Amino acid sequence: MNGDQYLIKSGDYTARIVARGAALCELQHRGRDLVVPFAADGPIPDFRGIIAAPWPNRVADGAYRWEGTVNHLPLNEPERGTALHGLALDLLWTVEVHEDERLVLSCSVQPSKGYPSELLLQAEYSLGVGGLHCAVTASNVGGAAAPYGVCPHPYLVAGEAPLDEWTLSFPAESFLPVTPDRLLPLDLAPVAGHSFDFREPALIGSTEIDHAFTNIATDDAGESRLLLTDPSGTFVGMRWDENCPWLQIHTADKAAPAASRLGLAVEPMTCPPDAFNSGTDVIRLAPGGTHTAGWSIFGG
Repeated sequence: MNGDQYLIKSGDYTARIVARGAALCELQHRGRDLVVPFAADGPIPDFRGIIAAPWPNRVADGAYRWEGTVNHLPLNEPERGTALHGLALDLLWTVEVHEDERLVLSCSVQPSKGYPSELLLQAEYSLGVGGLHCAVTASNVGGAAAPYGVCPHPYLVAGEAPLDEWTLSFPAESFLPVTPDRLLPLDLAPVAGHSFDFREPALIGSTEIDHAFTNIATDDAGESRLLLTDPSGTFVGMRWDENCPWLQIHTADKAAPAASRLGLAVEPMTCPPDAFNSGTDVIRLAPGGTHTAGWSIFGG
């Protein structure tokens, strides 16, 4: 179902990736899960671990205008009438390199009615003392400029306690409110005074989040950082580079009887939801052009 699976190891870390969607299906530190895993030979639940490209999040009605032409993407979230998480998530990526600590997969996004551009995508996973690092490079191998965006889709796990008991921190100043029915973005709002203010470590509690954040502080290396801590002291975190100025956070809320709030989706994004319509931070890949974004997951 998901094609071949690939195991990489280094020190205290092990990771397993499947060919479909180049999805991270398991990441462990000293035998403890850092992401919500899924069976490598079964369906991928809730887009866990996939690489979302050539756009992250939603495109409203699957329709957008590019270079004067309106394009219509297939709607894979029909209940909200949106095209969700790109075109590469259902593709079986091809292995280019598989070493003990490193894996490189690639896939080709072919021109279609909804996305009339040809891209070569390459995802490089590597393990080291700093955890799991992933870099995704897109190359425009077609003859026309292409709109582009990307993000990962892991569900992080801080420890054995329920998500409500985890403490979260990340330095975002603003977030995008959304429509309640379709989760489409509204005007940017400050996190100050809101339950979404995690600039200082705060308990998640019963807060429900499925929103994008921005105006995120970076360190001297140009990276941003999120940390998620369990009451026991175990933790998981992410770092990402300045090519991802947006961050989607989702508390994975589900209606009964489905299992709810199993992990925290943390998605560093190059552009916000519905960016193909707003134009905000959409990357314009010229023919022959490339773009790389990277992020890491670490734990202890």
